[in-house]
Amino acid sequence: MKKHVLALMLLAGPAFADLETARDLMEAGEFEAAREMFLPLARSGNADAEELIGVMYAMGLGVERDDQRAFEWYLRSSLKGHPGAQSGIGWYYEIGRGMPAPDLVRAYMWYTLSAIGGDPDAAISLEEVVKKMTQAEIDKAHILVEDYRSWMYPLR
Repeated sequence: MKKHVLALMLLAGPAFADLETARDLMEAGEFEAAREMFLPLARSGNADAEELIGVMYAMGLGVERDDQRAFEWYLRSSLKGHPGAQSGIGWYYEIGRGMPAPDLVRAYMWYTLSAIGGDPDAAISLEEVVKKMTQAEIDKAHILVEDYRSWMYPLR
């Protein structure tokens, strides 16, 4: 058993190092180089890389700002339980940017999931979005939260 854990750690090591190097590049403003390092990680299912590519498209960092692509990258990461990406999805639904209209029910749902996942800023976002909602919308959002919560965070 210990050999298997060690083997997994050794395999994960290079990917973690690549992610950290890409983050460093992003922080240094080397967005194109960072994106080139994030892409293979994201294609292999790394939720952190997916979320950071979403950030790049949302903010136009090294790429043309593209809300639809940002949303899709955030969504991939969100479905893997990434709290930061879940807040990003919530924000897109709340604001309605790149969408036909805001969807406060889904915004509340994603902010709640983000809070469950540990994003400290999600509670603030929830406080703000709930001010814009009816009780019926909040009730509907709670139903959706429970549908996702049991699947995404079964132990929380």
